[in-house]
Parts: sequence; structure tokens; C-alpha cells
Amino acid sequence: MSEYIVSARKYRPDSFGTLIGQDNIAQTLKNSILRGQLAHAYLFCGPRGVGKTSTARIFAKTINCSSPTPDMEPCGKCESCLSFAEGRSYCIHELDAASNNGVDDIKALMEQVRIPPQVGRYSVYIIDEVHMLSQAAFNAFLKTLEEPPAHAIFILATTEKHKILPTILSRCQTYDFNRITVDNIVRNLRDIATKEGITVDDESLHVIAHKADGAMRDALTIFDQTVAFCGTDIKYQDVLKNLNVLDYEHCFMLMEDFLKNDYAAALLKFDEILSKGFNALHFMAALSSHLRDLAVSKNAGLDALLDLPESLKKKYREQAARCPMQLLYDALSITTACEAGYRTSINPRLHIEFALMKLCFLTKKIQDAPARPTEIPERQAHARQEVHKEEMPQGDPEVKSPPVPDAAAGAPGGIRMPAPAGPEAAPGPMTDDGQAQTPPVQRRRQARAAAPASLSIKAMMSGKEENAPADTQETASSSEIPEDEVLRFKWKDLAAMYASKPRLSNTLSTSSLEISLQDGAKYLTFNVLNVAQKDWIESKLLHELEKSFRKLTGSDKVYLRVAVLPDTEVKQTIYMPSEQAKDLMSKNEEVKNLVKDFDLDVK
Repeated sequence: MSEYIVSARKYRPDSFGTLIGQDNIAQTLKNSILRGQLAHAYLFCGPRGVGKTSTARIFAKTINCSSPTPDMEPCGKCESCLSFAEGRSYCIHELDAASNNGVDDIKALMEQVRIPPQVGRYSVYIIDEVHMLSQAAFNAFLKTLEEPPAHAIFILATTEKHKILPTILSRCQTYDFNRITVDNIVRNLRDIATKEGITVDDESLHVIAHKADGAMRDALTIFDQTVAFCGTDIKYQDVLKNLNVLDYEHCFMLMEDFLKNDYAAALLKFDEILSKGFNALHFMAALSSHLRDLAVSKNAGLDALLDLPESLKKKYREQAARCPMQLLYDALSITTACEAGYRTSINPRLHIEFALMKLCFLTKKIQDAPARPTEIPERQAHARQEVHKEEMPQGDPEVKSPPVPDAAAGAPGGIRMPAPAGPEAAPGPMTDDGQAQTPPVQRRRQARAAAPASLSIKAMMSGKEENAPADTQETASSSEIPEDEVLRFKWKDLAAMYASKPRLSNTLSTSSLEISLQDGAKYLTFNVLNVAQKDWIESKLLHELEKSFRKLTGSDKVYLRVAVLPDTEVKQTIYMPSEQAKDLMSKNEEVKNLVKDFDLDVK
């Protein structure tokens, strides 16, 4: 059996050109080598598997190369490059700070730094996981790091920059490595698959890239694991099964259930996902990501935000075209709230199922909402047609103006005569004294403008003026009065809406609710514990609560009131042991006699 080398080692970058996703850092290091401006200490920091140690090795090999290329790449043929490739170089020293983190290890390193290199110009010391050094070791390393010999260069690598002392940071040139993008990982994996003779589709490569979370080493490790499971012909379903990843298709089917208002199918799909061993919280996170991708797909200018293959992008665009933006926005608020409350929920499964049901009902509510506004343009067009008829001049029939078509009239063949343009225009009907008679519509407008605005108590409570224009009054909500059961159900939703304000949400959810019918409207009175709570809600929050509750119920015939709970209904909370004892004695005569007989002191 031939010796097997994992892909992460076999295809490790050995030049700046093969370094993936860190072009700005590679160019900066090459420019410093070309200009001869080498610092004595570098700090490479960033997530795992993004090329920190590989970049340090490439940099060390390049500065010791006797004949680098014009593009500042190591030649790979000189003695320094060959010794490095064979693992016998005495110019490059690697130290693992995770296992050599004491003061004695740093003292040994300081003794070694004094020895000049035998081959090459520089002795490069690569200290990996440098944040693992103890504070005493850091302090012992300070002087050497600040003023090393001319031939010594230190390269520190770490994944946790915040754990390094500021005095160390101030002595190093810091380079922050980025996470590798999904496109770069997919491109590199495709090249490796071609070299290894492995057949794989783009969907499988994207799943591996997303699973790696920006780390190329993790991506290569997952790729080797997938090849071991699938062989040389990798299929999308096999990758999902091997990596235990939730298929995109589940989210697409769930979204279809939401659009159909089929909560039963959604709950069955969720049960099927749980039966396959998927974590419920990970499922909800995947659903949130799916809704986010749908929202991004609705705008063609945001395609760059989708790290998906082109076949999936097309599928997202097709489903996004059937989803209103308001639906996606409200659905995201439900899923994110569900994720936030999952860990504190007593029944996590019911918590997610309730969120799925709300998503189905939310879809139905948004689909029904546009039904009423569609009738408004027709009524407005009819009103304009009536106004046009009243404003048409009634003067001499012999004096006629050419008719002008009115597209808003709403009836074929409807015409509108142009309004008089000035004093020379044809006059309207004349009165007995020879004065021009004012048209009826103009008289009504003048009277309405001259009359002071009047408000009734009911109009003030509903926030509308009685003399508002007819179109405005017609567009207001005119839904029927909700049933008491619906109001009590929606009251729970109102308390959930203010989960970000725990004090208010707790007050709403725990308060008793009284519903009464007065003057064709429902009045809801909720009780609070004291006058301070009542004043606080009435002065700052009552109007907002009433507005939100009307939006939930879809009716403007709902009003909220606040009342203080009677003292007889307020239950006193017992905290101290003495209070508990006194309460027990007041309820049980035998306990009281026992305390008296034994002369017990209850404090």
C-alpha cells in the first residue's frame, strides 16, 4: 500500500501564488522583500485554517532564497529551498507555544537566537499558537523581541489576538487574515478533484464549503472524508447523508406549506426532520437563512450576497417571486424570536411548532390584506366621474368645447369638458341679478374651507376627524367587532410582541382581562397591581398598545383601558422565614399552640 498523504498536507501552499484568499497580505510581504524593508517581528492572526503558518513558511523560504523570481517567489532549486522542502533547513525554526509556554523554553530560544544561520541570510523563528505563552514567558520574551540580532526574524501566529499582551503587539507588524470565501474554497476543491480524478458536482462542493466555515484546512479534511465515503463519484445526496446536513429542499417545501397556509403539512415536515436526527435549533437557523436568501433574491442587485450555485440561485428567485416582501420580513422576525427563546423554553419542540403555525397564519393574513384596498381606486374613479358631471358647464348649448377623454372615469366613452381657464372662459348659469351662479361643487368646497374643523369625542378616541374627506373615511378599517375568544387569543400575541420589554410583557401576560361591549365597540380593561403602573402605561404606552392591538385584530372598534387591581385580589408575596412561620400559624391552630407550648421564638 502506497503512503497516503491527506489533502491538507499534500496541497499545502508552497508559494505566494498558491496562497488562497489572502492576496493583500501576500502582495504586502512581496513588496517588503523587493524593497528590502523587512521588519524584525510579524504577527499573523486570524481564524483557523486560513493560511497563517503556511504564509510564514513561504515568507521564510523566500527571504532566504538565493535567486527568487522577478515576482518575488522562491525558486525551489537553490540549496535553501531544497533543504526547506526536504525538512533539513537550519534557517527556519518552528516552535509550538502550546507545549513550550514556560520561561525556560523562552530562555532556550533566546540562546538559540544568538547563533547566525549557516545557509541563507536570516534565521526565521515561527512561534505558533503564541497566545498560549504564560505571562512570565511573555515578559521574558519582550527584550529579545524588541531588539533581536540582525539575522533573526520572528513570526508569531495566533487565533486569539486579544490574549496577547499589548507590549508584544506594539513590537510586531500585525497582519489580520480573512476567512476564505465560499467561491475560493469551491474553486480550489474543484482543481484538487480534477487532479485526483474525482467527479463531483457544484452543489456538493458548496455544501462542503459552507460546512468548512471559511477554513480551507477544514474544507480539505471534509473533502477527504467525503471521498472516503462516496469514492471517486461524489453525489449531492451522499454528501448530505455523510455530513448530516439539512437539504435545501426541506426549506423550499416548508415555504410552500407556508404559502398554502397548510400548518399540518409543516408540522409533519418538522417531525420528519427531527426523526432524521437533526437538531431542532439548527433547523430553525437553517429556516432563517432560507428566508434571508429569499429576501436577497427578490432584488437582482443583491446576487453577490448569495453564496450558492447558479442552479440554486434560480430556484430561490422563482420562489421569491411568489413571496411578498412584507411576508419575508415578518417571517424572519418570528424565526429569529424563536431562536432567541429556544434555550429558555420548557417545551422546545412545542416552541418551534408554535412558530411554524404562526408562519402559516401570517401568510394567510398577508394574502388577505390587499383585498380591501383594491376597491378604493374604483370608488375614487366613480367619485371623480360624478364631480366631472356636476362641473360640466350648463351655459349656451351653441358654445361647445372639444371633449377630452377621461381615463379615470371608469366607463368607456366617458368624456370630461375642460374647466374654465380664466375670466374669458364661458360663464356658467346666471342669477336673476345678472351675477354668475357658483357651481354646486365649488359652493360645497368653499363652505367646507370656511367652516372650522369640528371633532367629536369618538373621533378623538379613534384618531380621525369627522370632516375628513370621503376617500379618507372610506379607506379606514371597517371590520366587524371581533369575538371575545379572538380578543383573548390576540392578547397573548400582544404580550409576545413586547418580549424585548420584559417589564411591559410580564404586566400584559399576567394581568386579568375584562371585555365589555359599549356603543358598538369592544372595550378591554386589563388590571395592574398599583397606581404607579397605571399612570406609567396611560401616559406613555396606552396609545401604542391600542394601535398594535388593533393591527393584530384587524379592527378599529377595539379600545383599551387600564384599571388598578383591588387590594383584596393582590396576593402578598412571602419572602422571609419569619413571615412564612406567621402565615403557617394563622392558617393552622395546632401549629400556633405548638409554638406557644414550647415557648418558641418566631422572628
